Amino acid sequence: MPQNLALTHYAILTAMLAPAFFLTATASLLMSANTRLARIIDRTRVLLKDLAAADDPAESDLLDQRIALQRRRTLLVMRGSQCLYLAISFFVGTSLTVAADSLLGYRLGAAPTILAVLGVLSMFAASILLARESALAVKLVNDEMDHAHARARRR
Repeated sequence: MPQNLALTHYAILTAMLAPAFFLTATASLLMSANTRLARIIDRTRVLLKDLAAADDPAESDLLDQRIALQRRRTLLVMRGSQCLYLAISFFVGTSLTVAADSLLGYRLGAAPTILAVLGVLSMFAASILLARESALAVKLVNDEMDHAHARARRR
């Protein structure tokens, strides 16, 4: 293999490393989002069971509000996951265009950079959505603790 060709291959592989690192980070966030979604679903099932057994209208209203917030959390995690899947697609596209660009004589211009930027923006959007969901989760837990504490004090 000529020296120039070997250097070209190393340059391509080096350029493909950054998207690979982003892919790993995105996959970790996606696993976290899926775990959060599973916990939300489990909690919603418990709330629905409690709602079915509730006799007090005030308690039913409270459970309805909590279920509505769980639905909102589900939507935030789903949108965040969609952004993460988009990021994965953009990062794979970045790697592919880096390789294709070198084979085509660097005719793709800014395409690899644009795809990388879109991937990072997708991760950024997902992070914002998942941060909003986390804030809702903390709010729900605090509300449940306050309600349980108040109920225990009444007894």
